[in-house]
Amino acid sequence: MKILVCISHVPDTTSKINFTEADTKFDTTGVQFVINPHDEYALTRAIWFKEKQGASITVVTVGNQSVEPTLRKCLAIGADDAIRVDAEPKEAFFVAEQLSAVVKQGAFDLVLAGRESLDYNGGMVPGFLAASLNYNFINACIGIEIEGNNATVTREIDGGSEILTTTLPLVVGGQKGLVEEKDLRIPNMRGIMMARKKPLNVVPAVDITPSSKTVSFEKPPLKSACKLIDANNVDELINLLHNEAKVI
Repeated sequence: MKILVCISHVPDTTSKINFTEADTKFDTTGVQFVINPHDEYALTRAIWFKEKQGASITVVTVGNQSVEPTLRKCLAIGADDAIRVDAEPKEAFFVAEQLSAVVKQGAFDLVLAGRESLDYNGGMVPGFLAASLNYNFINACIGIEIEGNNATVTREIDGGSEILTTTLPLVVGGQKGLVEEKDLRIPNMRGIMMARKKPLNVVPAVDITPSSKTVSFEKPPLKSACKLIDANNVDELINLLHNEAKVI
């Protein structure tokens, strides 16, 4: 089984976010980038298939040379090889079409991706990718088992979960639950040394016209100051809720 894991190169959630050029570009100064957490769950599940069923794992991302340390970390964790599509990830449709070209070239059986990246939170790439490939697609996946050409997938739904069966080839939009958080892999020294020898191939982007563009970014408004009311001053609390917060 050939598995492709789609990786997003995202800012660490503790990073301070700023914008430049009249709020049209993200300021990367001093920002630490990591593997998108949803993608990391997908990669760890792929490694399970490699260890239990002999699957091969390729990781792929769309980006410039700055994303290569993230791909090298994936190789150190256990991926066999990596592909970097040499293009700026402009928007979801553009990224999905770049990934689609990689899948078609490599004839992958299973494509694992996080259901969304934690920078844009668009949640569109896995669905666009499946549509472009005409592959089966299951989103919000929290469990997957493969037996031959058949897949049993558990996905999260409102108020519970749903178990589905389908066949390969398959695109999965995964999230926490594909593996337990304690099972996430940390690169060890041997893995880091081996990663240096594993292939990281850079391929040109296919010519795709983006379907949208970013006009500007805007931070959410700052939270207003918190007012503390004495526990015995119920009248003041009611007054503020009624006349200032206007919630009663």
